[in-house]
Amino acid sequence: MIKKKIFCLWAAALILSGCAGVFQGKEKETEPDFVLTYAENQAEDYPTTQGADKFAELVKEKTEGKVEILVNAGGSLGDEKSVIEQLQFGGIDFARVSISTVAEYIPKLNVLQMPYLYTGREHMWKVLEGPIGTDFMNSFGGSSLVPLSWYDAGARNFYSTAGPIESLDDMKGLKIRVQESELMMDTIQALGATPVPMAFGDVYSGLQTGEIDGAENNWPSYESTRHYEVAKYFTLDEHTRVPELQLAAQSTWDKLTEEYRNIIRDCAQKSALYERELWDEREKTSEDRVRRAGCVVTELDAGEKERFQEAAAPMYEKYCSEYVDIIDDIMDAGRQ
Repeated sequence: MIKKKIFCLWAAALILSGCAGVFQGKEKETEPDFVLTYAENQAEDYPTTQGADKFAELVKEKTEGKVEILVNAGGSLGDEKSVIEQLQFGGIDFARVSISTVAEYIPKLNVLQMPYLYTGREHMWKVLEGPIGTDFMNSFGGSSLVPLSWYDAGARNFYSTAGPIESLDDMKGLKIRVQESELMMDTIQALGATPVPMAFGDVYSGLQTGEIDGAENNWPSYESTRHYEVAKYFTLDEHTRVPELQLAAQSTWDKLTEEYRNIIRDCAQKSALYERELWDEREKTSEDRVRRAGCVVTELDAGEKERFQEAAAPMYEKYCSEYVDIIDDIMDAGRQ
Protein backbone atom coordinates (compact mmCIF):
# COMPACT_ATOMS: atom_id res chain seq x y z
CA MET A 1 0.00 0.00 0.00
CA ILE A 2 2.84 2.38 0.93
CA LYS A 3 4.65 1.50 -2.29
CA LYS A 4 1.47 2.21 -4.23
CA LYS A 5 1.12 5.66 -2.59
CA ILE A 6 4.78 6.45 -3.30
CA PHE A 7 4.29 5.45 -6.93
CA CYS A 8 1.18 7.65 -7.23
CA LEU A 9 3.01 10.62 -5.71
CA TRP A 10 5.92 10.04 -8.08
CA ALA A 11 3.58 9.85 -11.08
CA ALA A 12 1.76 13.01 -9.99
CA ALA A 13 5.08 14.80 -9.61
CA LEU A 14 6.03 13.79 -13.14
CA ILE A 15 2.70 15.05 -14.51
CA LEU A 16 3.01 18.35 -12.65
CA SER A 17 6.60 18.65 -13.82
CA GLY A 18 5.45 18.09 -17.39
CA CYS A 19 2.67 20.67 -17.02
CA ALA A 20 5.16 23.13 -15.58
CA GLY A 21 7.31 22.55 -18.63
CA VAL A 22 4.35 23.29 -20.87
CA PHE A 23 3.57 26.49 -18.99
CA GLN A 24 7.22 27.48 -19.00
CA GLY A 25 7.27 26.82 -22.73
CA LYS A 26 4.31 29.13 -23.18
CA GLU A 27 6.02 31.77 -21.11
CA LYS A 28 9.03 31.48 -23.39
CA GLU A 29 6.90 32.21 -26.48
CA THR A 30 7.61 35.74 -27.69
CA GLU A 31 4.97 38.24 -26.78
CA PRO A 32 4.86 40.88 -29.54
CA ASP A 33 5.61 44.47 -28.65
CA PHE A 34 3.33 45.55 -31.49
CA VAL A 35 0.42 43.91 -33.33
CA LEU A 36 -0.24 46.12 -36.36
CA THR A 37 -2.82 46.23 -39.16
CA TYR A 38 -2.18 46.27 -42.91
CA ALA A 39 -4.88 47.20 -45.45
CA GLU A 40 -4.92 45.58 -48.90
CA ASN A 41 -7.87 45.88 -51.28
CA GLN A 42 -7.01 42.98 -53.59
CA ALA A 43 -7.80 39.27 -53.20
CA GLU A 44 -5.60 36.81 -51.32
CA ASP A 45 -3.97 35.39 -54.46
CA TYR A 46 -3.16 38.78 -56.04
CA PRO A 47 0.55 39.74 -56.30
CA THR A 48 0.21 42.83 -54.10
CA THR A 49 -1.49 40.79 -51.37
CA GLN A 50 1.16 38.10 -51.59
CA GLY A 51 3.76 40.86 -51.34
CA ALA A 52 2.04 42.14 -48.20
CA ASP A 53 2.06 38.64 -46.72
CA LYS A 54 5.78 38.35 -47.47
CA PHE A 55 6.37 41.73 -45.81
CA ALA A 56 4.53 40.62 -42.66
CA GLU A 57 6.39 37.30 -42.63
CA LEU A 58 9.80 38.96 -42.96
CA VAL A 59 9.08 41.56 -40.27
CA LYS A 60 7.98 38.88 -37.82
CA GLU A 61 11.08 36.82 -38.60
CA LYS A 62 13.57 39.70 -38.37
CA THR A 63 12.08 41.09 -35.13
CA GLU A 64 11.89 37.57 -33.65
CA GLY A 65 8.14 37.90 -33.22
CA LYS A 66 8.29 41.30 -31.53
CA VAL A 67 6.42 43.04 -34.38
CA GLU A 68 3.43 41.25 -35.87
CA ILE A 69 1.58 42.61 -38.89
CA LEU A 70 -1.92 41.34 -39.72
CA VAL A 71 -2.78 41.66 -43.43
CA ASN A 72 -6.46 42.43 -44.12
CA ALA A 73 -7.09 41.64 -47.80
CA GLY A 74 -10.09 42.07 -50.07
CA GLY A 75 -10.79 45.67 -49.10
CA SER A 76 -12.12 44.63 -45.68
CA LEU A 77 -10.78 47.84 -44.12
CA GLY A 78 -12.30 50.12 -46.76
CA ASP A 79 -11.48 51.52 -50.18
CA GLU A 80 -8.11 53.15 -50.83
CA LYS A 81 -9.26 56.69 -50.12
CA SER A 82 -10.73 55.78 -46.74
CA VAL A 83 -7.65 53.66 -45.96
CA ILE A 84 -5.37 56.67 -46.53
CA GLU A 85 -7.55 58.77 -44.24
CA GLN A 86 -7.38 56.05 -41.58
CA LEU A 87 -3.59 55.93 -41.97
CA GLN A 88 -3.46 59.68 -41.41
CA PHE A 89 -5.24 59.52 -38.07
CA GLY A 90 -3.69 56.20 -37.02
CA GLY A 91 -6.69 53.89 -37.41
CA ILE A 92 -4.62 51.63 -39.71
CA ASP A 93 -0.87 51.04 -39.41
CA PHE A 94 0.21 49.97 -42.93
CA ALA A 95 -1.32 49.81 -46.39
CA ARG A 96 -0.62 49.26 -50.06
CA VAL A 97 -2.29 51.89 -52.24
CA SER A 98 -2.13 53.24 -55.77
CA ILE A 99 -0.35 56.56 -56.20
CA SER A 100 -3.49 57.71 -58.07
CA THR A 101 -5.22 57.91 -54.71
CA VAL A 102 -2.21 59.26 -52.79
CA ALA A 103 -1.76 62.03 -55.38
CA GLU A 104 -4.98 63.61 -54.14
CA TYR A 105 -3.02 64.39 -50.94
CA ILE A 106 0.46 64.84 -52.47
CA PRO A 107 -0.03 66.48 -55.91
CA LYS A 108 3.62 66.04 -56.89
CA LEU A 109 2.91 62.32 -57.34
CA ASN A 110 0.74 63.20 -60.35
CA VAL A 111 4.00 63.41 -62.29
CA LEU A 112 4.44 59.63 -62.01
CA GLN A 113 1.04 58.86 -63.48
CA MET A 114 1.05 61.25 -66.40
CA PRO A 115 -0.27 59.63 -69.59
CA TYR A 116 2.27 58.06 -71.94
CA LEU A 117 5.17 59.12 -69.69
CA TYR A 118 7.25 55.94 -69.94
CA THR A 119 8.64 54.01 -72.87
CA GLY A 120 8.13 50.76 -70.97
CA ARG A 121 8.54 48.85 -67.72
CA GLU A 122 12.35 49.14 -67.59
CA HIS A 123 12.13 52.91 -67.99
CA MET A 124 9.74 53.22 -65.05
CA TRP A 125 11.89 51.13 -62.70
CA LYS A 126 15.00 53.00 -63.75
CA VAL A 127 13.25 56.19 -62.60
CA LEU A 128 11.76 54.82 -59.37
CA GLU A 129 14.96 53.11 -58.23
CA GLY A 130 17.16 56.12 -58.93
CA PRO A 131 17.51 59.67 -57.55
CA ILE A 132 14.13 60.72 -58.98
CA GLY A 133 12.34 57.98 -57.05
CA THR A 134 14.20 58.92 -53.87
CA ASP A 135 13.14 62.54 -54.33
CA PHE A 136 9.49 61.46 -54.49
CA MET A 137 9.92 59.32 -51.38
CA ASN A 138 11.19 62.43 -49.59
CA SER A 139 8.10 64.45 -50.54
CA PHE A 140 5.74 63.11 -47.87
CA GLY A 141 6.58 65.59 -45.11
CA GLY A 142 3.49 66.84 -43.29
CA SER A 143 1.21 64.20 -44.87
CA SER A 144 1.12 61.89 -41.81
CA LEU A 145 2.21 59.13 -44.20
CA VAL A 146 5.57 57.33 -44.39
CA PRO A 147 6.50 55.76 -47.77
CA LEU A 148 8.30 52.42 -47.54
CA SER A 149 8.61 50.89 -51.01
CA TRP A 150 7.29 50.89 -54.59
CA TYR A 151 5.08 48.04 -55.81
CA ASP A 152 4.43 47.13 -59.44
CA ALA A 153 0.96 47.46 -60.97
CA GLY A 154 1.81 47.03 -64.62
CA ALA A 155 0.52 49.18 -67.46
CA ARG A 156 -3.09 50.26 -67.79
CA ASN A 157 -4.86 49.67 -71.09
CA PHE A 158 -8.36 50.25 -72.46
CA TYR A 159 -10.97 47.54 -72.91
CA SER A 160 -14.42 47.81 -74.43
CA THR A 161 -17.73 46.09 -75.07
CA ALA A 162 -18.43 48.12 -78.21
CA GLY A 163 -15.64 46.82 -80.46
CA PRO A 164 -11.89 47.10 -80.90
CA ILE A 165 -10.24 50.46 -80.20
CA GLU A 166 -7.81 50.71 -83.09
CA SER A 167 -7.56 54.48 -83.40
CA LEU A 168 -8.19 57.68 -81.48
CA ASP A 169 -11.43 58.09 -83.43
CA ASP A 170 -12.75 54.86 -81.86
CA MET A 171 -12.64 56.53 -78.42
CA LYS A 172 -15.24 59.15 -79.36
CA GLY A 173 -18.45 58.87 -77.39
CA LEU A 174 -17.39 55.84 -75.34
CA LYS A 175 -18.33 55.87 -71.65
CA ILE A 176 -15.16 54.75 -69.88
CA ARG A 177 -15.02 53.88 -66.20
CA VAL A 178 -12.19 55.63 -64.37
CA GLN A 179 -10.81 55.79 -60.85
CA GLU A 180 -11.88 58.76 -58.76
CA SER A 181 -9.01 60.87 -60.05
CA GLU A 182 -9.34 64.27 -61.69
CA LEU A 183 -6.28 63.59 -63.82
CA MET A 184 -7.73 60.36 -65.21
CA MET A 185 -11.11 61.96 -65.84
CA ASP A 186 -9.50 64.82 -67.76
CA THR A 187 -7.29 62.41 -69.71
CA ILE A 188 -10.27 60.36 -70.85
CA GLN A 189 -12.05 63.54 -71.96
CA ALA A 190 -8.95 64.67 -73.85
CA LEU A 191 -9.01 61.35 -75.74
CA GLY A 192 -12.61 62.01 -76.80
CA ALA A 193 -14.45 59.66 -74.43
CA THR A 194 -16.72 60.32 -71.46
CA PRO A 195 -15.24 59.46 -68.04
CA VAL A 196 -17.52 57.67 -65.58
CA PRO A 197 -16.19 57.45 -62.00
CA MET A 198 -17.37 54.14 -60.58
CA ALA A 199 -16.45 51.84 -57.71
CA PHE A 200 -14.22 49.01 -58.90
CA GLY A 201 -16.66 46.39 -57.65
CA ASP A 202 -19.44 47.79 -59.86
CA VAL A 203 -17.52 47.67 -63.14
CA TYR A 204 -18.59 44.16 -64.20
CA SER A 205 -22.29 44.93 -63.90
CA GLY A 206 -21.74 48.36 -65.46
CA LEU A 207 -20.18 46.73 -68.53
CA GLN A 208 -22.89 44.08 -68.59
CA THR A 209 -25.80 46.53 -68.46
CA GLY A 210 -24.32 49.16 -70.76
CA GLU A 211 -23.98 51.78 -68.05
CA ILE A 212 -20.39 52.00 -69.30
CA ASP A 213 -18.87 50.95 -72.63
CA GLY A 214 -15.43 50.21 -71.31
CA ALA A 215 -12.82 50.63 -68.62
CA GLU A 216 -9.04 50.66 -68.26
CA ASN A 217 -6.75 48.51 -66.19
CA ASN A 218 -3.84 46.08 -66.25
CA TRP A 219 -3.84 42.47 -67.44
CA PRO A 220 -4.23 40.80 -64.01
CA SER A 221 -7.16 43.01 -62.97
CA TYR A 222 -8.89 42.56 -66.34
CA GLU A 223 -8.55 38.80 -66.00
CA SER A 224 -9.10 38.26 -62.26
CA THR A 225 -12.33 40.30 -62.21
CA ARG A 226 -13.51 38.43 -65.32
CA HIS A 227 -14.22 41.73 -67.06
CA TYR A 228 -13.05 39.99 -70.25
CA GLU A 229 -16.30 38.01 -70.19
CA VAL A 230 -18.35 41.14 -70.90
CA ALA A 231 -15.75 43.40 -72.55
CA LYS A 232 -13.71 41.23 -74.90
CA TYR A 233 -11.88 43.97 -76.82
CA PHE A 234 -8.55 44.88 -75.19
CA THR A 235 -6.25 47.58 -76.60
CA LEU A 236 -2.57 47.70 -75.65
CA ASP A 237 -1.88 51.42 -75.49
CA GLU A 238 -0.16 51.49 -72.04
CA HIS A 239 -1.51 54.98 -71.38
CA THR A 240 -0.27 54.89 -67.80
CA ARG A 241 2.12 52.92 -65.65
CA VAL A 242 0.94 53.81 -62.18
CA PRO A 243 3.19 52.36 -59.47
CA GLU A 244 1.85 51.62 -56.02
CA LEU A 245 3.22 52.33 -52.58
CA GLN A 246 3.56 50.57 -49.28
CA LEU A 247 2.82 53.18 -46.62
CA ALA A 248 3.02 53.39 -42.84
CA ALA A 249 1.02 55.70 -40.61
CA GLN A 250 3.24 58.45 -39.21
CA SER A 251 1.66 57.95 -35.77
CA THR A 252 2.63 54.26 -35.86
CA TRP A 253 6.10 55.05 -37.17
CA ASP A 254 6.74 57.45 -34.30
CA LYS A 255 6.07 54.67 -31.77
CA LEU A 256 8.65 52.32 -33.26
CA THR A 257 12.27 52.12 -32.20
CA GLU A 258 14.97 52.98 -34.73
CA GLU A 259 15.86 49.27 -34.89
CA TYR A 260 12.29 48.29 -35.78
CA ARG A 261 12.05 51.08 -38.36
CA ASN A 262 15.20 49.91 -40.12
CA ILE A 263 13.98 46.32 -40.15
CA ILE A 264 10.58 47.35 -41.52
CA ARG A 265 12.11 49.46 -44.30
CA ASP A 266 14.42 46.61 -45.29
CA CYS A 267 11.57 44.08 -45.27
CA ALA A 268 9.39 46.44 -47.33
CA GLN A 269 12.12 46.64 -49.98
CA LYS A 270 12.56 42.87 -50.04
CA SER A 271 8.80 42.32 -50.30
CA ALA A 272 8.68 44.81 -53.20
CA LEU A 273 11.23 42.76 -55.20
CA TYR A 274 9.22 39.63 -54.42
CA GLU A 275 5.97 41.32 -55.53
CA ARG A 276 7.59 42.46 -58.77
CA GLU A 277 8.56 38.89 -59.65
CA LEU A 278 5.04 37.69 -58.86
CA TRP A 279 3.57 40.51 -60.91
CA ASP A 280 5.61 39.58 -63.97
CA GLU A 281 4.49 35.95 -63.69
CA ARG A 282 0.85 36.86 -63.08
CA GLU A 283 0.79 39.32 -65.99
CA LYS A 284 1.92 36.61 -68.41
CA THR A 285 -0.58 34.09 -67.00
CA SER A 286 -3.45 36.58 -67.17
CA GLU A 287 -2.68 37.58 -70.76
CA ASP A 288 -2.53 33.93 -71.79
CA ARG A 289 -5.89 33.17 -70.15
CA VAL A 290 -7.55 36.16 -71.77
CA ARG A 291 -6.21 35.34 -75.22
CA ARG A 292 -7.29 31.69 -74.89
CA ALA A 293 -10.77 32.89 -73.91
CA GLY A 294 -11.07 34.42 -77.38
CA CYS A 295 -10.65 38.10 -76.54
CA VAL A 296 -9.56 40.44 -79.31
CA VAL A 297 -6.24 42.09 -78.41
CA THR A 298 -5.24 45.16 -80.43
CA GLU A 299 -1.84 46.84 -80.32
CA LEU A 300 -1.72 50.44 -81.53
CA ASP A 301 0.79 51.12 -84.28
CA ALA A 302 3.42 53.81 -83.65
CA GLY A 303 1.59 56.51 -85.63
CA GLU A 304 -1.72 55.96 -83.88
CA LYS A 305 -0.10 55.84 -80.45
CA GLU A 306 1.48 59.20 -81.21
CA ARG A 307 -2.01 60.60 -81.85
CA PHE A 308 -3.09 59.40 -78.40
CA GLN A 309 0.01 60.99 -76.86
CA GLU A 310 -0.62 64.31 -78.59
CA ALA A 311 -4.27 64.34 -77.48
CA ALA A 312 -3.24 63.77 -73.85
CA ALA A 313 -0.36 66.29 -73.91
CA PRO A 314 -2.40 69.18 -72.37
CA MET A 315 -2.53 67.20 -69.10
CA TYR A 316 1.14 67.97 -68.52
CA GLU A 317 0.53 71.71 -68.51
CA LYS A 318 -2.61 71.46 -66.39
CA TYR A 319 -1.29 69.15 -63.68
CA CYS A 320 2.48 69.37 -63.72
CA SER A 321 3.52 72.82 -64.95
CA GLU A 322 5.63 73.35 -61.82
CA TYR A 323 7.40 70.01 -62.26
CA VAL A 324 8.64 70.43 -65.84
CA ASP A 325 12.26 69.78 -64.84
CA ILE A 326 11.35 66.47 -63.19
CA ILE A 327 9.34 65.39 -66.24
CA ASP A 328 12.26 66.26 -68.51
CA ASP A 329 14.57 64.18 -66.30
CA ILE A 330 12.16 61.24 -66.45
CA MET A 331 11.91 61.41 -70.23
CA ASP A 332 15.68 61.75 -70.55
CA ALA A 333 16.09 58.57 -68.48
CA GLY A 334 14.06 56.73 -71.12
CA ARG A 335 16.41 57.85 -73.88
CA GLN A 336 19.61 56.75 -72.14
